[in-house]
Amino acid sequence: MRTHFGAIWESVADAVGDQAAIVQGERRVSWRDYEQRAARLTTALLDAGVVPGSKVGMYLYNSPEYAETNFAAIKCRAVPINVNYRYLGDELRYLLDDADIEVLVFHSSLGDRVRAVRDRAPGLRLLIEVDDGPAADGTAHVDGAIGYDELQATTAPAARIEPQGDELYIFYTGGTTGMPKGVMYPLEDFTGFFLDGYPAMIGVDPFGTAEDLAPTARRLLDEGRPLVAMSGPPLMHGTGCWLGLMAPHAVGATAVLAAGRSLDAVETWDTVEREGVQHLVVVGDAFARPLLRALDTDPGRWDLDSLRLMISSGAMFSMDVKQGLIKHLPNLAIADVLGSTEGGMGQSITTAETMAETAKFALSATAKVFTDDGREVTPGSGEVGMVANGGLTPIGYYKDPEKSARTFREVDGVRYSFPGDMAMVEADGTLTLLGRGSNCINTGGEKVFPEEVEEALKGHPAVDDALVVGVPDERFGSRVVAIASLSPGAVAEPAEIVADARTRLASYKLPRELRLVDHVPRAPNGKADYPAARAVFD
Repeated sequence: MRTHFGAIWESVADAVGDQAAIVQGERRVSWRDYEQRAARLTTALLDAGVVPGSKVGMYLYNSPEYAETNFAAIKCRAVPINVNYRYLGDELRYLLDDADIEVLVFHSSLGDRVRAVRDRAPGLRLLIEVDDGPAADGTAHVDGAIGYDELQATTAPAARIEPQGDELYIFYTGGTTGMPKGVMYPLEDFTGFFLDGYPAMIGVDPFGTAEDLAPTARRLLDEGRPLVAMSGPPLMHGTGCWLGLMAPHAVGATAVLAAGRSLDAVETWDTVEREGVQHLVVVGDAFARPLLRALDTDPGRWDLDSLRLMISSGAMFSMDVKQGLIKHLPNLAIADVLGSTEGGMGQSITTAETMAETAKFALSATAKVFTDDGREVTPGSGEVGMVANGGLTPIGYYKDPEKSARTFREVDGVRYSFPGDMAMVEADGTLTLLGRGSNCINTGGEKVFPEEVEEALKGHPAVDDALVVGVPDERFGSRVVAIASLSPGAVAEPAEIVADARTRLASYKLPRELRLVDHVPRAPNGKADYPAARAVFD
């Protein structure tokens, strides 16, 4: 068997067919049905003219249909494409065009947006509509779209297709600026990367080959300890899809999805308790702080003994939040992963016995930190450099050779990915993350990394969340400003919050202005919306 997610999931379905593959609220899809539903969708894709390399868009909220569409595209050697369900008008049209999407599977509540752009997306061959109610404009269905449930009821499952080893995987990332871009991986390498690293995360012996996965799934089930994983963030983002669905499914896990479409801490803990979730995926403070607040508000309400691992990636995860969670859940291990769609670079593990510092990571064996002139940063030197991942390095950005050349390049004959994260290397070899270089604020010649200032502001007990940006300044070029939201019931003045941060930061890093807002703007995956924060000061 090739190291290929589709082939692996098919073998797992054969091994643990009666086990739940996906759970969302009262919906439960067994592994046998999961594979068969994906196979029926595969038939529809093939009948529509999809060939190896064709792009299948998923304009969907978290749902079994999202997972089934992802599975079906991979089954028939096509390329599943994540489409952000927040995209409107030109944003949606741009992605459909840039990704060359031929089939779009979408929720009917988003149908008005699809209808508005379909005539400007001539590459679309097929629309498949998942019924979740009327669209925002009150219309129920998109003319010409096939109903997902009708397709499942009338279509025979496709025969399994043997992978050839040349399959492509693309995941679109929006980043913090610019239009979304598709990060391309060889699917075999992408699959192998997760199979190499995932076992250690979940306490399973390393896998020898892809053939070991289905027997491992069967053994875990027979021993009464099948893995149950839950994705907090949307599947349309890599953290949720890869760590909450695709990698867990390789060992026969049940992937649990929240029934609601935005984070509800009470619902999350209810679901963890009800389903016996062992492995919960979050995105830094944006998810973890509300979860901690719920535990603080009602300690002892939930039996969470099943939960052993919390994985976070993509946003800052403060040490005080980690400590608070572990106070309630002393057997919990928190894996804070430094990575992006362009590659993983390191991680820190926090337990009751081992407390890592915020933004400090152990570099992966294939990662390095380089200065602008290509020198490797010397540990303990205090130099700032850019983090580079030399392990699983993407092929490049889809249809963008210029960006590819800037981000994926060779140093001393080794190919690295440079997503833009800036860091220092401490004398002990650990990495101190400073922030994304594209967000760095140059104020009077001094460089200020927003994430460092945000962490200091959130150190005030009344502050729930904060974002820091630079705005034009006649004297200094840019000046540092910030917005913050307060925890429920908390009271604090902006000057008081800045004064508290002064005890932890050099004065030039302090916000010259801090405005309090009801909610700090973030994307559904918890990542900072810096343009929206900057607009507060327009």
